[in-house]
Amino acid sequence: MNLSLGHSPDADDAFMFYAMAKNLVNLRGHEFTHILQDIETLNRRCQANELDISAVSFHAYTRIADRYALLPCGASFGDGYGPCLVAKKKIDRETMKTMRIGIPGLLTSAYLTLQLYLGLPHGSFQAVNLPFDKIQEEIFAGSVDAGLIIHEGQLTYSEEGFTLCEDLGVWWAKDTGGLPLPLGGNVVRRDLGPEVIASVTETLRESVRYALDHRQAGVRHALPLSRGMDEKRTDKFIGMYVNDLTLDFGVRGRAGLKEFFGRAHKSGLIPKIPSFGS
Repeated sequence: MNLSLGHSPDADDAFMFYAMAKNLVNLRGHEFTHILQDIETLNRRCQANELDISAVSFHAYTRIADRYALLPCGASFGDGYGPCLVAKKKIDRETMKTMRIGIPGLLTSAYLTLQLYLGLPHGSFQAVNLPFDKIQEEIFAGSVDAGLIIHEGQLTYSEEGFTLCEDLGVWWAKDTGGLPLPLGGNVVRRDLGPEVIASVTETLRESVRYALDHRQAGVRHALPLSRGMDEKRTDKFIGMYVNDLTLDFGVRGRAGLKEFFGRAHKSGLIPKIPSFGS
């Protein structure tokens, strides 16, 4: 079976899917067409039911859980770190509520976390939807006062001249007693059936395990998508988002998801709490 597989053109996703792309693990009779697009585009495409398998934001998953199953492997959590709220100078939380904030997509988990952090729902503060890789230049241009930075920008914002106002992963960990912050997962269309879903799950798990076991080769494969970072920093970034929690949510990952979805639902930010395994 030929299956479309969407993931971000980023170092962590490239590392995760390295073994699948290079046919280094058992593909179980499937052919995978890799589609590289930014996470918000993938979120929207899954809303339109266009992809068989895809990386999505956990926020977006709340809108598609009736048609897509969440896989127990391939997820990214911020374990004491996460999306960074930055500006030219320090802005406190209360003042931030009145500022224009560049965000990397309405369906991203980063944006849902920002709403939880500010205690304000979408539409009640000045969120400016921007491509994730344009946020820094829009802050410099003065189009927005602050920005929510994801991907490699979390490691490079200081060198780019920005001040950290809040690391939302740090805030989440402190506020929840150390739970990891759920950011993104991988989903598969439910109508493909349980056999296909099971085979895709095992193939993805083996791909993640292969990359972790052959780390240097995986990092070098991902390097062209690291947006100018050197190999050492790319390795660090990959380690932040591809680790034991990626092989399987585990107890801590599921606890983080329960808290994330529970808080968002209680605050009226998501319509319902989706299933994510026991």
